[in-house]
Amino acid sequence: MNDSSFKVGITKTFPCSYLPDEEERLLIAVDERLQNKHSYSILMTEGFRRSGEQSYRPYCENCDACQSIRVLINDFSPSKSQKRALKRNATFTIKHSTQIKEYYYPLYETYINTFHQDGSMYPANIEQFQSFLSSHLTTQLFIETWVIVDGMEQLICVAVTDMLTNGLSAVYTFYHPNFKRYGLGRFSILTQIDLCRQLKLPYLYLGYQIDACQKMNYKNSYYPHERFINLKWQLVEGKCSTG
Repeated sequence: MNDSSFKVGITKTFPCSYLPDEEERLLIAVDERLQNKHSYSILMTEGFRRSGEQSYRPYCENCDACQSIRVLINDFSPSKSQKRALKRNATFTIKHSTQIKEYYYPLYETYINTFHQDGSMYPANIEQFQSFLSSHLTTQLFIETWVIVDGMEQLICVAVTDMLTNGLSAVYTFYHPNFKRYGLGRFSILTQIDLCRQLKLPYLYLGYQIDACQKMNYKNSYYPHERFINLKWQLVEGKCSTG
């Protein structure tokens, strides 16, 4: 397979899920030769991302707000607030699994039905859970966060991560609403950055950064990072405009 050439399809235009006044269109990777870890990793370097078994990239006619973003692991330095988060959550226990566990679903269901009642994933169901988070495109790693509550170990967060040849890709994170104050979404990004370092992987892919969408802006707080703009990766070293 030529690493720079693969078959894609284009979806119809539909209302954007993030910007209310915009319309969305996607490139879909349809080439059967892409169904493996190596090829999917190449797609990630071209600004693609997956949802279940489908790899896609925004291909909107009148908008370029979605920018694939990846943290540069070797140069990353946590901010003061990120250091505080690591210190605050230092008693948490982190475990890893390459398999979806049965006890993940109740946590996922509680998370979706609490925080995303206005979204397409509500109400949660087991089929959606399995098809959304798992994929044959590459190996998944499930990063679990545990705490001791009344003398018993309790799972409070799961970060679903894809393993790539050149990094990790943060797919989705869900957590127990009772522990929202611990900033588990942001904390999970820090745990994935740490895992990249342990595995000597240069990038953590965070999906799409959309500056005009407030709920997506947590992704741009990890420096330095790169954004995929005009079909090439551009460095962002601090809080500044990418132009």
